[in-house]
Amino acid sequence: MTMAGGAGSGPGALPRPRADLAGLPPYVAGRPPSSPPGLTPYKLSSNENPYPPLPGVLEAATRAVAAMERYPDMGVTALYRALADRLDLVPEQLSAGTGSTAVLFQLISAFCGPGDEVVVPWRSFEAYPIAITVAGARGVPVPLTADARHDLEAMADAVTERTRVLIVCTPNNPTGPALRHAELDAFLDRIPARVLVVVDEAYAEFVRHADPVDGLRLLRERPNVALLRTFSKAYGLAGLRVGYLASTVSIAGAVRSVSLPFGVSAPAQAAAVASLDAQDLLSERVDALVAERDRLVAGLTGHGWRLPEAQGNFVWLPAGARTAELVAAAETVAISVRGFAGVGVRVTVGEPEANQRIVAALGPLARRAG
Repeated sequence: MTMAGGAGSGPGALPRPRADLAGLPPYVAGRPPSSPPGLTPYKLSSNENPYPPLPGVLEAATRAVAAMERYPDMGVTALYRALADRLDLVPEQLSAGTGSTAVLFQLISAFCGPGDEVVVPWRSFEAYPIAITVAGARGVPVPLTADARHDLEAMADAVTERTRVLIVCTPNNPTGPALRHAELDAFLDRIPARVLVVVDEAYAEFVRHADPVDGLRLLRERPNVALLRTFSKAYGLAGLRVGYLASTVSIAGAVRSVSLPFGVSAPAQAAAVASLDAQDLLSERVDALVAERDRLVAGLTGHGWRLPEAQGNFVWLPAGARTAELVAAAETVAISVRGFAGVGVRVTVGEPEANQRIVAALGPLARRAG
């Protein structure tokens, strides 16, 4: 008998991955900063929260770690109950995962297959095309407007008979603008009920304009809407990886059916529940980050930068061909930022010192009009 892969197996006998994965775009994580002597380094490349855990969170997670010999609660019972109480839903309307990115992958897998289409804004969250390709579906990217916003009219026009899912990201990562509730509501009137509309609200807590999207209201009024939310940003649990979907019982159940068993660790579940009990301090911290965001925007625009509306915990510098120059300039002051080659730079709102250093380093590089 000839063993597989041996000399007599012939060409083509070795395992091969799916051919369409050859073009899978890589997910690029934010790089850590350099550490030159005399300067405290700051990582402003991953939209992380600069604050430590909220009161009670570390203690809750530590208690869970002490029982690490046990599997986590596969049913995510306590977290689903706490979220359902806070959101006025039932637990069956929820599906959790290792960050909202994992939930996104599960959702696309549950609703899409080969030949199906997913309409997305672009540029937007770089995990979207990865999740779509992994499911064997085809992404339909719709370019943003000149002011880095969703082109909702063009997105509606992009829906075809093959469209199964449509994603909006508000605020949009990495460019920053957030949709208004009225415009999103009117947009949904144009989308067939058979299309699942995913509203990615990873940064919703930071929105401060006059008509923020009310995702829960949309969910209650429209049975084809699903919300993606995370504990990584405002809540500061990025290292524990926990996010969730809220939708109808049917949609959430389908997403849970393809989720990884025991995917959300016990410390992550405990930390998320404890975080929900600290809403007052959470609001204070988010307000402080928004105030820093406003100062960062004012400092950069004061130098001549023309920035899109910033509604997340980050700002977007449309640097184009000068992107690498800005990334390098930030590195000289011990700060890492996230560059998107040939397009622009995303800078996370960090500690006041880090923000001041960014203004000093990148502000003078502005391309002034006229």
